[in-house]
This record gives sequence, C-alpha cells and structure tokens, in this order.
Amino acid sequence: MQRTKQQTIARWGFYLLGMVLLALGLTLNTKTGLGASAIVSVPFTVSQATGWNFGDLTLVVYSLFVVAQFIIKGKNRQWMDVLQIPLSIVFTRFMNLFEGVIPYKSGNLPADLVLLVVAIIFTGIGAAMTVAMQLIPNPGDGIVGTIARITGKELGFCKNCFDLGCVSLSLIIGLCFGNVLLGVGLGTLISMVGVGRAIAGFNYLCKRPLLEITGMN
Repeated sequence: MQRTKQQTIARWGFYLLGMVLLALGLTLNTKTGLGASAIVSVPFTVSQATGWNFGDLTLVVYSLFVVAQFIIKGKNRQWMDVLQIPLSIVFTRFMNLFEGVIPYKSGNLPADLVLLVVAIIFTGIGAAMTVAMQLIPNPGDGIVGTIARITGKELGFCKNCFDLGCVSLSLIIGLCFGNVLLGVGLGTLISMVGVGRAIAGFNYLCKRPLLEITGMN
C-alpha cells in the first residue's frame, strides 16, 4: 500500500515538473526574439500587437481549445476534460512568473539561438513528461489528441497540421497589424521540428525508467 502511495506521489510529481518545464520552455522561446512556439504563436502575436499579457491570452486560447474538444467529442465528451481549465490557469501563471523573473534581452543572434535550443529541450522534456504520466492533458495536446481520434489520422500528422494552422492564423493576425512576422519567426519553424525530436530523445532515454518509478510499466 505504501509503495502504491509513493508511486502516485511520484507520478504527480513528474507531471507537475513536466508542466513547469513546459511553461519555462514556451516562455524562453518567446524571449529569443525569434518568434513563439507554434502552439502559442496566436496569443503571442496578439500580445505583441496589443501589449496585452501573454500568459492571460494563452489562458483564453487554451480555454477555447477545451471548448472545442467538448464540441468535437459530442456525446463522447467527458466532464474530466473541464479540469484542463484550472490546469491552464496554473500553467499560465507559471508562464507569467517566468516572463517576469527572466531578464534576458534578445538581439545577439548566437546567444538567441543557444537560448532557443535550451527552450526546445525544456519544451520537449516537459511535454513528454506530462503526456507519459497520463493525467490531465495540456489543452494543446488535448485538442490534437481529440482531432486524431475523431479523424482516425496519426497523432503526429494531426500535430503538424494543427501547428501549421496556428502559425498561419498568427501570420494573418500579424498582417492585420501591419507586420506579418509579428509573432512568428525562425524560432517558430525550428521549434516545430526540434520539439518533436526532443520528445523522441527524452522518451528513448527516460520514459521507461519514469514508468517504472511510477508503477505504470
């Protein structure tokens, strides 16, 4: 019984650590000045254009993702999905925290690229850890998973299509504000490829030990 309790604590601990790393990675990506990660490129673009808080705008977009899941799932919807909203509140508060305490200023391309690599690694590790623990999905992962199940398409393919849709919408929003690349840049494109590779690398090296520690293997 004690072992089961410890495994449950470990599972939630890895999940929360993954969320923190994911929030840190997404925030660092924006700090590079090379554009935001695809999944948050829309709120970042609006934030850049209006000066509104990036974390708060991300919360709005994530809430819309949850609503979309309810609509798409129809009769198969689950009220457990609503837990993604309080999760998003906590998640975006961490984004605001990191945004406020990290003083990095972009402008030095080599340093920006190094920071981008760090951001991609953190984002990939955070995403891999949260998905592996199979608890409350991040709304970005939740909407992609829902689309994959409804359409019968492969998850990675749906993720790529969804990211492209987010980037396209960000470009349109930027164009409306007079700068098509307002929230999208080289870092956006690199992260679209790099995060997937970071997830694959982390899963190859660490997923099995994590599952064994948490009793999920």
